[in-house]
Amino acid sequence: MTYEQVLELISKLSQEVRELRSAQQETDKQIQETDKQLRSAQQETDKQIQKTGKQIKELATQIGGLGNKFGRFAEGLAFPSMEKILRQRFGLETISLRVKRQKAQGEELELDILAYRNGDNKAVFVVEVKSHLQSRELTQILKTLTKFPEFFPEHNDKKLYGMVAVVDANKEMRQKVIEAGLYLALIHDEQFDLQVPDDFQPQCFHQPEVLST
Repeated sequence: MTYEQVLELISKLSQEVRELRSAQQETDKQIQETDKQLRSAQQETDKQIQKTGKQIKELATQIGGLGNKFGRFAEGLAFPSMEKILRQRFGLETISLRVKRQKAQGEELELDILAYRNGDNKAVFVVEVKSHLQSRELTQILKTLTKFPEFFPEHNDKKLYGMVAVVDANKEMRQKVIEAGLYLALIHDEQFDLQVPDDFQPQCFHQPEVLST
């Protein structure tokens, strides 16, 4: 190979290297542009996700608010007729709506209606009002009755009974309430009526302690 041929080859290789560098720079530029577009798209997606999440939270709050309002409506609807039942049928003297008690540790127990009587035949009733009764609500009611003596020790000298006043409950749930030993009140003509079979035996969820003499 002559000297001129070597120079020509070097020149050709140098040109190819320059072209490769130029191509690499263009590729890097395209990669950077693509990366920029991807980051921009990701940021836009993140913003949309945050916006959607906020909308979902707002909707959940609105739905929860409607549920609370309907629950309060059911309580307000139930109270006059339930007060009549509790006084006339069970002779309860003191009846309170929406009673809340908090322990020192911060745990709370809230009751829709609390009613009791003193005298020779002391008794206390916890009434829970539900717009629609499902299994989880029934479980919660039974748990509330279990916790009641701990939160309201001043009533531990009384027999404890439970009652459910419900706007809507299917036949299966109504039967479960009765089987649990809870009194059941159902709405009829905008009034709650006690609906229990003739042979119904209520469950006493707390027996007062008998003091020895």
